[in-house]
Amino acid sequence: MLEALIFVVFPFCMLFAAISDILSMTIANRVSVLLVTVFALVAPLTGMDWATCGWHFAAGFLVLAVTFGLFALGGMGGGDAKLLAATSLWMGFNIHLVEYLVVSTFIGGLLT
Repeated sequence: MLEALIFVVFPFCMLFAAISDILSMTIANRVSVLLVTVFALVAPLTGMDWATCGWHFAAGFLVLAVTFGLFALGGMGGGDAKLLAATSLWMGFNIHLVEYLVVSTFIGGLLT
């Protein structure tokens, strides 16, 4: 059941955000809030220790700080910044976060 929650919520939220962004150029706050809430509830249940959870939240806050700086400069939308931060929370500090951010940057650049 736990695996189903993880493998359904994250992809559904990403798909919903992508479709919403393409159709209306907005990403609802509820998508980012749902991603953060589900991570906070599910991560301890997966056996993740508190230190690792803390590093995941640190990754999310770091990405939020950088992307909100870009938002303030007009480089990206606020919804994009919040979504990147929420998804970074799921990734934590590792090479997958860097890969995700690089790929997201290229795809975002191509779509704009």
